Amino acid sequence: MKPKHILLFISAIFAFIVLFMPVWAIFSKAFSKGIAVYIENIMQPDTLSAIWLTMRTALIVLPINIVFGVCSAWLISKYEFRGKRVLITIIEMPFAISPIIAGLAYLMLYGNYGIIGAWLEPFGIQLMFNTTGIALISIFVTCPFIARILIPLMTQQGSSREEASLTLGANGFQTFMRITLPQIKWAMLYGAILANARAMGEFGAVSVVSGLIRGETMTLPTQVQLLYLDNNTVGAFAVATLLSLLAVITLILRTYLEKKSKA
Repeated sequence: MKPKHILLFISAIFAFIVLFMPVWAIFSKAFSKGIAVYIENIMQPDTLSAIWLTMRTALIVLPINIVFGVCSAWLISKYEFRGKRVLITIIEMPFAISPIIAGLAYLMLYGNYGIIGAWLEPFGIQLMFNTTGIALISIFVTCPFIARILIPLMTQQGSSREEASLTLGANGFQTFMRITLPQIKWAMLYGAILANARAMGEFGAVSVVSGLIRGETMTLPTQVQLLYLDNNTVGAFAVATLLSLLAVITLILRTYLEKKSKA
């Protein structure tokens, strides 16, 4: 047997055991009592609330991530300044910190008894255990994605085209819209897709700052845990299929954007 065939066999077995079988188990359990029960579980008020909160959080987080990612990538790739390495390290920090630790840190800062939260409480401002807290921690865990994809790309592209545009009389906004954005749009969308998937699938950090209030601060991942702990296994797997479909859609979009960015 040729080495190529051996490697193909090992990869196929690994993919079947580690990737395909778990996904098959999720859908098999979700539909084990029929399509009617599946739909009934999905249409439960608490589950619909979790779906809406997850989507609302993504809609808040994604634009902020795009703006931060593009601005930070432009700064790092186009300019030389003291502390550039420190800034890159800070941007990458969410990759290295456990989401649960990040959630605890946010509670210490922005909770009612935290450094900032205690100062805001007399004004009736509460940042944790609500949508604001979920959005804040989701921004933290997802902020590196777009920046880390754009930084090497924009560094490789250099600044010659932007400089030529400015020399010809275009302002900064015109230069970005007509020169920079067309060069980075597919990579930016690629990073946005990954960041969105992470925001919608985050469990550890969200479970800490959300308070896990039924029907109010439960996102899809935390709703899966709640249903499972309530011994509604079929309902838990039914909700899990939504996250699995999100993962499949993410992979399809990622493959498409990879091809477009290389075209």
